[in-house]
Amino acid sequence: MTVEREGAFDFLGPKTLVGPELKVGDTAPDFTLLNAKLKPVSKGDLTGKPMLISVVPSLDTSVCNKQTVRFNEEATALSDKAHFLTVSADLPFAQARWCGANDVKTIQVLSDHRDMSFGAAYGTHIKEVRVESRAVFVVDANGVIQYVEYVPQAGQEPDYDAVLTALRKVTG
Repeated sequence: MTVEREGAFDFLGPKTLVGPELKVGDTAPDFTLLNAKLKPVSKGDLTGKPMLISVVPSLDTSVCNKQTVRFNEEATALSDKAHFLTVSADLPFAQARWCGANDVKTIQVLSDHRDMSFGAAYGTHIKEVRVESRAVFVVDANGVIQYVEYVPQAGQEPDYDAVLTALRKVTG
């Protein structure tokens, strides 16, 4: 079932977000994304540790760049306690190029370009422009969402302090 709801994407006006608006306490939906080598990575591959899932429209924009670099820096200190993911609809080749150019090595950067199934499951797929909207999810080791932030404006950054506080709660 596809759920559509109105969402903001400020420079284009209101757009349609495909998928549910997830809440704290929901079970994180399954997903399969592609890594830079076109290998599938699923939620099931990331068991045993909490996850921080950072969702961005495109790595080649300033706010997405800043958000991904920031979470990559945080992952350096916490990668043994949590999985850090960045999800976008960028092609895996573009993601690999961006990671190399920005020295991003700790966070996993994954692509939803193939079918936007992550976006549809997590409520981040912007229908009209086929990109992800900015969002952050913290999922505990049992697969339950402990923090959700759907960022309302494309040029706005997430609340890093709130995200990291939630992550620290689930990583002990």
